[in-house]
Amino acid sequence: MNSTTAIDAVRFPVGDFAIDPEVTPEKRRRWIRELAEAPAILRAALAGLSEDQLNEHYREGGWMLRQVVHHLADAQLNGFVRFKLALTEDRPAIKTYEESLWAESVDGREAPVELSLTLLDALHARWTLLLESFAESEFRHTFRHPQRGELTLDDALQLYAWHGRHHTAHITGLRERKGW
Repeated sequence: MNSTTAIDAVRFPVGDFAIDPEVTPEKRRRWIRELAEAPAILRAALAGLSEDQLNEHYREGGWMLRQVVHHLADAQLNGFVRFKLALTEDRPAIKTYEESLWAESVDGREAPVELSLTLLDALHARWTLLLESFAESEFRHTFRHPQRGELTLDDALQLYAWHGRHHTAHITGLRERKGW
């Protein structure tokens, strides 16, 4: 494995995100289940880590584990809002946010991870309840993302299920590399 491949494996431990155009009810149920289970899996990945370990960067130039957890809460909260906008408006244009600047804010750098874990527990419970209530047609609602273009809620569901796996793997990957 060359150094670029090794860096990519640390940066994208579950692979880069790609939309699966062949959505089936079974795949959709799997993505919803992944979203529902993500907070518990994240908690397990963090179990037993010290404050010093939470302040370790998962890769050179990357965020501290603490920032990864708070970023997940920030991003998933934005994702939930995007779903609600798509359900209640016609093809809304959504606003992005400066993820790296949010991660550098005092709450991103210093807040106890339990704050974001608690937020994710409640948020994902609500999100799952919402998703499980959808009629087939509601997954075809869209929002317009400035960089990604128009996304259906099926596309976005895949993205946010991947996003939880992606960042949890940053944590478990560092634990494996450090022998924690």
